[in-house]
Amino acid sequence: MKAAFQCVGWRKKEGAVFMNYVGVDIHKKYSVLCAVDERGRKLREARVEGNAPFGFAQFFSGLGGPSKAVVEACWNWGLIHDELEELEGIEEVVLAHPYKTRLIADAQIKTDRLDAYALSTLLRGNLVARAHVPRRETRMRKNLLRQRLYWARLRTMLRNRIHALLDRQRDLELPQCSDIFGMRGLSFLRRLELPETDAALLREQLALHDLIAQQMKAQEKRIGLEFGSEAMHQQLLSVPGIGPTLAAVIACEVDSIERFSSAEKLCAYAGVVPTTHSSGGKTSHGQLLPFCNKWLRWALIEASWVAIGCSPYFGALYKQHRARGKKANSAVLIVARRMCRIIWQLLHEKRDFEKRPLRPNFNFPGCSVVRLTAATAARP
Repeated sequence: MKAAFQCVGWRKKEGAVFMNYVGVDIHKKYSVLCAVDERGRKLREARVEGNAPFGFAQFFSGLGGPSKAVVEACWNWGLIHDELEELEGIEEVVLAHPYKTRLIADAQIKTDRLDAYALSTLLRGNLVARAHVPRRETRMRKNLLRQRLYWARLRTMLRNRIHALLDRQRDLELPQCSDIFGMRGLSFLRRLELPETDAALLREQLALHDLIAQQMKAQEKRIGLEFGSEAMHQQLLSVPGIGPTLAAVIACEVDSIERFSSAEKLCAYAGVVPTTHSSGGKTSHGQLLPFCNKWLRWALIEASWVAIGCSPYFGALYKQHRARGKKANSAVLIVARRMCRIIWQLLHEKRDFEKRPLRPNFNFPGCSVVRLTAATAARP
């Protein structure tokens, strides 16, 4: 008599072993899990309080047999992802892109149980929009870099408050210096005599400014020790406009250049290309891609602003598109896209950027010399 042996999650029929598909809806203080079999039948549901590793292990051991799990890339997803990878019986842990999981994003009725069931159903049909899972070491490095960027943003906010305080003073003459927060400017601010309330505020803000500067220097030293000896970091440093911090950010966000089969794919991932709508023989370009790696786009644009001032090549590219009538932000975005393509080429060929002098009357591809010359002459 041929009969199929069935229990929760473990089914054998003539030696065949079937896969379980588990959707994990992650929250800060708990997670909801839902398991389905290969026919889509719901096998088990559970809620793991505190996201305890023992709770996950107990759920998967109760299923029996091999399993695949899927989690969304949400708040602190790495902790749950690593815990699931270490459990026995889990063959693969898939990271789902939250913006592209339309079955959940567009649902009119949303509960934790329905979201977990939707994830498990998508995984069973191999319909999950997968996101890249960086290595654990890379994720730790990203945390180090983002701490440095946090200090920089906090410093900018503090400097804006100091500027506002100085603007409140009547007939205040500032020293002739390029940066009020340089050595000469800070020396002037420490000796500045103001009314009692504003003087106390300025002292507190300057003390906090010095503390942030110390923290940033310590972070930059750690970044140099962490990334300085890597070949990828050195190749990025050879590109004009890219310093140690931006090189580290780009290296971490790219992670592995083999992920991108072409420069166009890296540009799309970085979000330095516009959206495109083409239908009925008409094509229009809109704003930048909304779903991209915003850290990588920020690093490329910051590097481009520096590159146009220190590199003849990038500076000529920027000026040429400005002559076409492009605004400054649009022109620097074109420079960032060109820099992104160069970075892809350098990393694929594992070589440094070569600085070559521009040829006389050099013209970038895609631009008419006559049109550019006429546009430049027409400007006042």
